[in-house]
Amino acid sequence: MLKRIVDEQLLEARAVFQFWPANQINDDDIVIYKDHARGEELARLHHIRQQTHKPNKKPNLSLADFIAPHESNKTDYIGGFVVSTGINAEKLAKEFETKGDDYNSILIKALADRLAEAFAEHLHQRVRTEFWGYVEAETFSNEELIKERYQGIRPAPGYPACPDHTEKATLFSLLDAEASIGVSLTEHYAMTPAASVSGFYFSHPEAEYFGTGKISDDQLQSLAKRKNKSIEEMSRWLQPILEQS
Repeated sequence: MLKRIVDEQLLEARAVFQFWPANQINDDDIVIYKDHARGEELARLHHIRQQTHKPNKKPNLSLADFIAPHESNKTDYIGGFVVSTGINAEKLAKEFETKGDDYNSILIKALADRLAEAFAEHLHQRVRTEFWGYVEAETFSNEELIKERYQGIRPAPGYPACPDHTEKATLFSLLDAEASIGVSLTEHYAMTPAASVSGFYFSHPEAEYFGTGKISDDQLQSLAKRKNKSIEEMSRWLQPILEQS
């Protein structure tokens, strides 16, 4: 298990990330363990599987597919991260707003957002080659990096492969993100400061980004049961991907 906190005062770039022993269970869940003995469960991540009909017998994917099943008796790993470049940026933007300079206020916020994405991409590269180190070296061109030709993915809760925003709560708790780098979640699971990026690290050679698409009532019920949440609550968070009956 590795935990590092980065705080670069010059750029106001802050990050916390960590790797944990993990296994897939119940097809779509990922158990995170306290240590390599796998005797004590630290947390559980709950994912959604595609339910679309695919040609050529292609499988319907879940992010849990990229972690070794518990019954394989193999210890796999998953990572998590939160990065931000927005703490001082928001203060500076408010100073411009106070002066009536809306243009520079908007510009600062936009720049902070772009820097956060760039920082997340840079950190992922260092994770692959240095901190986790599952790839010894990379020699990709900028074009290849943009096309994500590297091994591994960093999907974020709320995005197509993991549309359930409530998974951020587990991630932030595991990383103690607010105490570590000053990034917190609102009641609607938005990150504060806004110029922040969070997600999970998967190293599997076949890991890829995908969209879950629409899901049916049976999967909604399964997810609610696995998360110990009500159908009504999960329906509210997953409304954009629910099939209309």
